[in-house]
Amino acid sequence: MSDQQRILTGMRPTGQLHLGHYLGALENWVQMQHEYECFFLIADYQAMGDHLDDIDLIQRSVLDVATDWLAVGLDPEQSSFVIQSYVPEHAELAMFFSMLTSLNQHRRNPTLRAEIGQLESENQAITLGFFNYPISQAADILLPKAHLVPVGEDQVAHIEYTRDVARRFNRRYGEVFPLPRARVGRVPRLVGTDGQAKMSKSLNNAVYLADDPDTVQERVRRMVTDVTGQNPRLRAADPGVVEYNPAFLYHDAFNDNPDEVAELKERYAAGTVSDSEVKERLTDALNRFLEPIRERRAWYERHPDYVRDVLLAGTERERAIAQETIADVRQAMRVVYT
Repeated sequence: MSDQQRILTGMRPTGQLHLGHYLGALENWVQMQHEYECFFLIADYQAMGDHLDDIDLIQRSVLDVATDWLAVGLDPEQSSFVIQSYVPEHAELAMFFSMLTSLNQHRRNPTLRAEIGQLESENQAITLGFFNYPISQAADILLPKAHLVPVGEDQVAHIEYTRDVARRFNRRYGEVFPLPRARVGRVPRLVGTDGQAKMSKSLNNAVYLADDPDTVQERVRRMVTDVTGQNPRLRAADPGVVEYNPAFLYHDAFNDNPDEVAELKERYAAGTVSDSEVKERLTDALNRFLEPIRERRAWYERHPDYVRDVLLAGTERERAIAQETIADVRQAMRVVYT
């Protein structure tokens, strides 16, 4: 058994990954894989909660997500990529936890309330699978007895929920689970290109890790620069607002030339640079950042069998630990009959 502390974190397979995923999670994961025993979960059970009518998307996305993970630098020799549904102990532990959680406790989860409200506003049905996903997520984290969970800012409430589940179990049955901690990346949340608080495929406001240079240029060209609508620039000579301007938020996050960014901000506030030039420089910066990721991704796309082997090997490693955890849980709960 490794002496390193463990990490469990993951993503739902509902499409290719974008720059928001990179800043909110992947950048942090790449750094942490050298310090921790890492399990990166592709949560296909959870994706079924609101994408059951598009299993083809989930199936494609399992490989897409793993390919993106490899392309950004996650090393399958140092960490384990895990398919959630291939480790049935995830579902088993979620069932045990559901017996310990009251309906009122579950409903208080603020992220769940917000997501249910969004689905209801879109007239989408709320399935029991979706409603129960916070319990499933707690089981995912606690199954390998993770100590740390790197997440985006919008997921911190889920980690607090998981800690509550672990506390309830430990109080009733003895100390089986550690209380995991959340760690948020250097940029808690990257706004969409339209200024919305979150990138989304449905809103068409994301820049994807797999985007080619022309696509990046087009997405940046459409980017808004005034999220309030109160300070529109009609001419390049008009002083502009840098704060909360998506173009400069992206420059700060991805431009590897801080002197250029500082100069652009100064000129923008003084009204001596156009929005189009700011966006052209941003396009160049994003393409510099994405080019090595594109090159690595192209290799993995040509070798899908390697990606599948990585998934199966990582899943097997986590399942061995999962079986030990379930044995501990059954012993503690006295769900042992033979």
